[in-house]
Amino acid sequence: MRYDTPSLIRWNARAYDSSFGYVSAQGAPLVDLLDPQPGERVLDLGCGTGVLTAEIASRGARVLGIDGSHSMIETAIAQFPGLDFTVGDGHDFTVAEPYDAVFSNAALHWLSRDPDAVIECVRMALQPGGRFVGELGGAGNCAALVAAMLTAWREHGLRDPHLPWYFPSPAEYAVRLERAGFTLRLVENFDRPTPLDDCPNGAADWVRMFAPSLLEGVPVATVEPLLRRVNELAAPALRRESGWMADYVRLRFAAVRQ
Repeated sequence: MRYDTPSLIRWNARAYDSSFGYVSAQGAPLVDLLDPQPGERVLDLGCGTGVLTAEIASRGARVLGIDGSHSMIETAIAQFPGLDFTVGDGHDFTVAEPYDAVFSNAALHWLSRDPDAVIECVRMALQPGGRFVGELGGAGNCAALVAAMLTAWREHGLRDPHLPWYFPSPAEYAVRLERAGFTLRLVENFDRPTPLDDCPNGAADWVRMFAPSLLEGVPVATVEPLLRRVNELAAPALRRESGWMADYVRLRFAAVRQ
């Protein structure tokens, strides 16, 4: 099994907001943890369609949203024209002036090419004493989904897909942060089973949204039977009478630049 960054993630911003809006909705406690103050300068790394960027701004902070997806940024600008957004890669972004805080919800696990480079960019973007508050997928995140995908790929005679995520353990990520010059204030790791209310086709819909790069090398005629098999394999663990669930595990942290 390899984790890698796809060359291009073609996000459908409209589908992301309508079918997977829980990503932003469940980020509200993280904004509370950030506790943005009036006049503070905050950078929202991996801002998506800007929902949490706007929430941070509503508390009086001056906020800049950064995301690697052009479609996400276009949607964010259209939805929140009074806020600042820009396209940028979390692995190598720079800022003109240091920020009081960097915030990131459900984005850091996508920056899998070089997590240390991401943390270093965050450190350089912060003034001394500035805080880094984030939440990402932790070790074991989507374990049943991933297992179903890997098995289905192998059953269809396909090579193991290059998984585009980085799901660290709390200890692993704590070491990375401390090595980069951060002092940890909080590290939490918790299960968050999440209803996929807008996924009538279950795990298959989830794969199409969050792992489209895995399907790019699959023969067209194989895609549908492959995804049906993913559903069959994932159903015992993830399908309930009320609908499909995603087996999320979240890693939440707060750290301060030394």
